Amino acid sequence: MPVRILSAVTLLLFSSSFATAENWPQWLGPDRASIWNASGIVDSFPKQGLKVEWRVPVGLGYSGPAVVDDKVYLMDYIKKSGELVNNPGGTSKIKGKERVLCFSAKTGKVLWEHSYHSPYDISYAAGPRCTPTVADGKVYTLGAEGNLICLNADNGNVIWSKDFKTDYNAKTPFWGHAASPLVEGDTLYCLVGGKGSIAVAFDKNTGKELWRSLDNKETGYCPPTMITHKGTRQLLIWHPTSLNSLNPKTGKVFWTIPLKPGYGMSVTVPRQQGDFLYVSAIGDEAAWIHLENDSKPTAEVVWKGKTRSALFCCNSTPFIEGNTIYGCDINSGEFMAVNLKDGKRLWTTKKVTNAGRRDRHATAFIVKHNDQYFLFTEKGDLILASLSPTGYKEISRFHVLEPTNEAFGRQVVWSHPAFANKSLFARNDKELVRVSLQK
Repeated sequence: MPVRILSAVTLLLFSSSFATAENWPQWLGPDRASIWNASGIVDSFPKQGLKVEWRVPVGLGYSGPAVVDDKVYLMDYIKKSGELVNNPGGTSKIKGKERVLCFSAKTGKVLWEHSYHSPYDISYAAGPRCTPTVADGKVYTLGAEGNLICLNADNGNVIWSKDFKTDYNAKTPFWGHAASPLVEGDTLYCLVGGKGSIAVAFDKNTGKELWRSLDNKETGYCPPTMITHKGTRQLLIWHPTSLNSLNPKTGKVFWTIPLKPGYGMSVTVPRQQGDFLYVSAIGDEAAWIHLENDSKPTAEVVWKGKTRSALFCCNSTPFIEGNTIYGCDINSGEFMAVNLKDGKRLWTTKKVTNAGRRDRHATAFIVKHNDQYFLFTEKGDLILASLSPTGYKEISRFHVLEPTNEAFGRQVVWSHPAFANKSLFARNDKELVRVSLQK
């Protein structure tokens, strides 16, 4: 009974924040599960291709769109000066402004704009990274240099704001702040940085700090992640030294497991499957973790990935279905399936990303719809596919937009799309597009 009551309360709090399942109010969707529960969606693409509803110009950015009702929210960057060079070993110093834009989902017309001066000194500096989080009439945005802003979703007026550099003495991560803020109930959770404040909880309505927790030299890039295990809510914070489970009400640590990705790149969110978590990163760092909760939450590693075994993701978060995990391997650029019981690879394919011999970091974002999957690739293609432990079956493919950024000598688009209003919303560094997926 207590578990059922807790689940009901959690669902009520969640529903009040994020409206209907037809919305895509934050990164990875309504509950960050990468699942789209919409009806009346195509089960294959028409021969003439999908219908493009509109295209509108936007600036630079890795930030994906968020969609709530008839509004689309997006961050971008307008560069004024400086040279933009994608050097994985160095930073670009540029000057310009970050913008938060609100469009009509129906027409693509700009409804309002909020902008502010934001000089960059980060690697791969082509714009903000974090997808806006929309909840209860407010929009929460986090810029690449640590500007956290709460805006009125209807008109763009600033309600409250924080500057991580000045408020927390936080050093901007090498690749910029990339952890999209998380809302649950009346609390906003963020990766911040600074002494004792890797994770910070704010009152989402006022910006008042509720607690701060964890200390580490580097902040990392993995968004705060909420899970429930045996009736207990746990806030997962993965910084470049360890994966940590916190009490979301107090910030106190439940458990910690050392996990050290290469180059400080803790990026992809831990994926839960029942009593287990899968965590993966560059540097052949991957772990299958067993969750326990007798007197209090604890966890232990069941197995760790080995070179050319398991799945090592970075740019895109993998997806678990049953005993299988699917995703893009950072080392080979291949899309693959891995057995979670032992970490062995079941199959691999280069058909998804069209990865070349050395296309490391090749990326495809995964969203499940019914028993099929939408895969949005770094080439700007939308794929409808069937995934199973026995293989990959491509059903349809449509070229949505051009890759306008660069990585390792190839053109890429590294922005997670949104699925809402029976449509795909996707962006590159020049345009935001709506494509109909209605049957």
